[in-house]
Amino acid sequence: MRLLLDTHTLLWWLLGDPELSATARDAIADPRNEVFVSAASAWEITTKFRIGKMPKAAVVAADVAGIAAQHGFVELPITIRHGQLAGRLPGIHKDPFDRILIAQAIAMDMPIISRDEILSAYGIARLW
Repeated sequence: MRLLLDTHTLLWWLLGDPELSATARDAIADPRNEVFVSAASAWEITTKFRIGKMPKAAVVAADVAGIAAQHGFVELPITIRHGQLAGRLPGIHKDPFDRILIAQAIAMDMPIISRDEILSAYGIARLW
């Protein structure tokens, strides 16, 4: 199965955070699954680290692509189609990072691993 990681899910996986659910942990660890990390997550982590909102993410912010690759995750670029779809989404969720992730999950027809329940309002499959 192809799975998209929400930004907090990626960080919690990398940092071994106990907030990560057992379902999420098992899905990410399952070698049969192809796990994707969006360019939006790299953007979000790096931005929030720079402005002091994610002080624990220093190592990740320094090399998101390299760290994702070390864990066997697949890089998911943001395309024009993703941007356009994100712009068309209803205003249920205002966060631009999450809106791109939602658009990518829709466009790529893949579940997103996230504890953020509001994502389900967009009709995407969400694992947690």
